[in-house]
Amino acid sequence: MDDKKMLKFLKAVLENMPSDWLTITTHRLDIYDERLAKTQFLEQFENLFNNNNSTPVDLKTALSELPTAYDYIRLGHPLSCVLEWGIAKLNKLEPNNVISFSSNTIPVLAILRKNLLLSKNTQIIHTGDLPEIFDAELVKSIYGYQFEIKKLSSIKEIPAFEGSTVFVSQAEDFSKMELHANIDFYINLHQNKEQNSISLGSVLLVNGKENESYVSEIQHVRRRETIAMTPANALAALNILLNLPSQNKDNKNTAANKTSVLKTIKSITGTIAKPLLASSGLSMQYAIMMGLVHDAVENHKGKSIKFIVPPNCYGGTNDQARRVAACLDNVEVVDLPVDGENDMVQSIDRILNQIAKEDAIPYIIAEIPTNPRVEVPDMVQLKNVLRLERKTSQGKLSIDPVFILDQTFCPNLNFLGEDVSEGKQKGMLSTVRTISYVSGSKFPSGGLCTAGYCVGNTKTEALMEKIEQHLTLCDNEATELQYEVLAKQLPSMNQRIKDAYLNTREFVNFIKKTLPTAKINFVSEELADQGFTPSVFSLDLPTKGNSPEEKEAHKRALNHQLINMMITEIPNESKYCVSYGQLKGCYWTIPATSTQGTTKEGDKDYIARVAISPDLDLAAHKKVFLDFVNTI
Repeated sequence: MDDKKMLKFLKAVLENMPSDWLTITTHRLDIYDERLAKTQFLEQFENLFNNNNSTPVDLKTALSELPTAYDYIRLGHPLSCVLEWGIAKLNKLEPNNVISFSSNTIPVLAILRKNLLLSKNTQIIHTGDLPEIFDAELVKSIYGYQFEIKKLSSIKEIPAFEGSTVFVSQAEDFSKMELHANIDFYINLHQNKEQNSISLGSVLLVNGKENESYVSEIQHVRRRETIAMTPANALAALNILLNLPSQNKDNKNTAANKTSVLKTIKSITGTIAKPLLASSGLSMQYAIMMGLVHDAVENHKGKSIKFIVPPNCYGGTNDQARRVAACLDNVEVVDLPVDGENDMVQSIDRILNQIAKEDAIPYIIAEIPTNPRVEVPDMVQLKNVLRLERKTSQGKLSIDPVFILDQTFCPNLNFLGEDVSEGKQKGMLSTVRTISYVSGSKFPSGGLCTAGYCVGNTKTEALMEKIEQHLTLCDNEATELQYEVLAKQLPSMNQRIKDAYLNTREFVNFIKKTLPTAKINFVSEELADQGFTPSVFSLDLPTKGNSPEEKEAHKRALNHQLINMMITEIPNESKYCVSYGQLKGCYWTIPATSTQGTTKEGDKDYIARVAISPDLDLAAHKKVFLDFVNTI
């Protein structure tokens, strides 16, 4: 392989890349095959290289026509894939064996997780310094990972080892890494000399065919517990690779942006304690889960931990909870039925009674409104059930629950508020141990970044300290650019939510009138008056057939017909995407085949979920929906 030819091609790619490679945070499902995501992108990218298709006009068009790379941002995206491809070529590796991270510590944790499940030894070797945030004792005591750390004067001193050898290096240049026969995994932590402590992230190289079985599981850690190196940072890393000036300059306004974001979040939520910002919603959730595990181990030694999770909730939440439980003997996931015929409050009451008898520790993760059925429990009853004192089978007072609330659908709502200045009211859940979190890729940023945040009330102050400790350990805090985006977008969030709700209500009313036999899952006007104003609804289309199987098949076909009509006839606004809270347009998805990807089949929802923005051509969407109705 001629490195000069490859680097010249990469330079041409950066000069001609589509602008949305830097900005898109969600992906179009109509051109996305999850099983082939990175493979498909890189195969066609490699073909461009082999064909030497690098004339400006041709390459610009060809790059814009490449299929989706991974799922945009969290698991990976075009620029992270291109960076990994370039590093792989320079180090004579398969691109699949190079994995980039926004975090500097998660790649180590990913290997340790796999080896825990394999009961395999791990040694971590370094010649310089390990990141100060890597708390080895905490990783061993809370995550259950076992390993030994050795500092050597030279990479050549690495001894053979019965198990996995992880070499950790810190350098500014990702281009070439000194692979050694005794190294199984080489992790380069980016160290930016010009920007002091600001890091672009890390790159992990999987060395040797015997270690290729780790690749998919390491990638899954990146998908669920952190994110890939961000597009802006991947571009900066590529510029370093090509010896070009970096476009990722130090943001002089970082401190001001952080102050602004924290102040705005506290104002919106009415909370007093310091909010926490993470690189994604799932990064935030992981810190919450591990922080709560830490608190339980420290304050309730020997007791079982129960994470109570709706089986049909967002697949990332469901999967992550089960992944944590798979690593820790004292952690178990308990199903919480919340939708349809199941009442959230009654389900929580029943499960908490059982867990109290077992003298276990209950942590409840739930979405309000629920996804995708958009249901809201009786909040007074919910508060009372969470506050109820329960007894163990021995007659002792049981441990009170912690309610972990995903309020992504209604981030404007005051659930936890304790700030009563200027006539503000207390939140509905301000008197019970509650932590609330929001996916920042939705309304907080308008779809412009993936950062997530969480807040707690005064009853969770000690828990929030633990959560921050694990957010720091995992190096999953929001990036500078994410803070900058949120500083610009958060102040307008509540107005955007209001405007989007009004559009959604109008569209829902139109559908009710046009297709009265459809079942629409959306909040009532009474709930909206209480502040529950989501701009997402789900649509259960009327069906026909001689058997349940025929009816289900017909309904699924209608879902696709409707979505295809919308995205074909209004391509600039209607998109087949999973996100929500976007600045413009209308997103359509089928939860069973997107957000519920890892959910058990029997718990999946084969219905259409629609996310409306504050800015769209509602008249055009009504017209296409009417055309759809006339076809059935």
